[in-house]
Amino acid sequence: MQLVVGRVAKSHGVHGELVVEVRTDEPGARFSPGSVLRGRLARSEEIRDFTVESAREHSGRLLVSLAGVVDRTAADALRGTLFVIDSADLPPSEDPDEFYDHELEGLEVRLTDGTVVGSVREVLHSAAGELLSVHAAEDGREILIPFVTAIVPTVSVTDRFVVIDPPEGLLDPE
Repeated sequence: MQLVVGRVAKSHGVHGELVVEVRTDEPGARFSPGSVLRGRLARSEEIRDFTVESAREHSGRLLVSLAGVVDRTAADALRGTLFVIDSADLPPSEDPDEFYDHELEGLEVRLTDGTVVGSVREVLHSAAGELLSVHAAEDGREILIPFVTAIVPTVSVTDRFVVIDPPEGLLDPE
């Protein structure tokens, strides 16, 4: 399974720098000079390898220079490119309470009494913390569940489920 670690938002300046939306907890490792990124080009299934020449933070964004991308035209051609890694290349988490997003996606969501609520569609990362986007089994709507121990006391990646203990009103349709 391929996991996205970054996306080219746009070019920056005239020397081929790229503004990259980071989608990894380890941007320093993924985008360090000399590292090779696998990029899936926008509007294509073509995958190319790119070598990072430099990366720096600028105004809360990551600016990346890639070997061979030397001007704005070349950088603009990469807009929308997704930098991906293979999930099999990830080391196992050493913390039993930490999970990769892809490990949670697809897990069945149950209440403490065993009632099935739905399944995890994706993990959303916000300034306020992580949310589980759950596809409701009953009516197909999206339910956002704060991914905190008080509300999600049990996660079993092995058995493919999470147990939630939601506060009153959290599961009610809006």
